[in-house]
Amino acid sequence: MARTNRIVVDLEKWSEEVMDWSERGIETTTEVAYNESRRRIAVDTGDTRDSIESTYRGFKGTVLVGSPIAIYLEYGTGIHATGPGGSRAKKIPWTYYKDGRFFTTYGMVAQPFWRPTMDITEQYFKNYFKG
Repeated sequence: MARTNRIVVDLEKWSEEVMDWSERGIETTTEVAYNESRRRIAVDTGDTRDSIESTYRGFKGTVLVGSPIAIYLEYGTGIHATGPGGSRAKKIPWTYYKDGRFFTTYGMVAQPFWRPTMDITEQYFKNYFKG
């Protein structure tokens, strides 16, 4: 009977260690995604980079890019737009006013940061949990 109790105690200890190891894996994977996305994003004012946030708790990690212009950095605009549907611009080129000047543009070339970040994060996750 004592041997059975010892096995149960050892299994419970092992189970706690596996749970802790798994939670650390989620935490570090989330940190990889957060740090990579901040490192890879194109920076003008820094507002989009500063909008990136991460949280993790238990077996769930989240990285959120809160800036509304992040999608345009990732997929481009105008004739350079990639992704589903391509460009939806009604008039190309278009002119806009900023900082006291007029600018004419055909769009902005994509500067992907999220997809490359997810590729790296996926590889890290797979390597960590492969054991």
